[in-house]
Amino acid sequence: MTQSPLPALLRILAEPGQPEALYKALEKASHALVGHELFTLLYVDGQEVARVYSNRPDEYPVSGRKLMGPTPWGDLVLKQKKPFIGRDREGIRWAFFDHELIESMGLGSVINIPVLYDGEAIGTFNILAPEHHYKESDVELVAPLAPLLIPAFLNARAKARAATTRSA
Repeated sequence: MTQSPLPALLRILAEPGQPEALYKALEKASHALVGHELFTLLYVDGQEVARVYSNRPDEYPVSGRKLMGPTPWGDLVLKQKKPFIGRDREGIRWAFFDHELIESMGLGSVINIPVLYDGEAIGTFNILAPEHHYKESDVELVAPLAPLLIPAFLNARAKARAATTRSA
């Protein structure tokens, strides 16, 4: 039985260097729990999601954006607020318009966990691995990590909205 990483992650939230310190710690903790080759964090901004962290910035750069709200994936994860597990390439193709890039990286399974606050999906916690890597029980292991992102995602969204207001 793996010990919960939550106490250590909660201590990291109090340390300086946020949110980057938390992002790196979540990447490490989720890798220890279920494994992954791609780890990204995105906050919701209208119909788009904006990336605030990526362990593979060459392929998936920070501040990259995707239109995901008006998609079947967006309906499931952002509107219904349910995790998505794609076990194979068909699941990846169903969910993501950039499936060719994902597949070119040797990835074929995904877990997306909505980050929920005040009844709203404010972002997603995303891990990808080779095809058939994830199973349903893996969702249960990583889902408790997602709420730790609430302050960082709210802050990222507020900064983006303030920047948009200043430039308008």
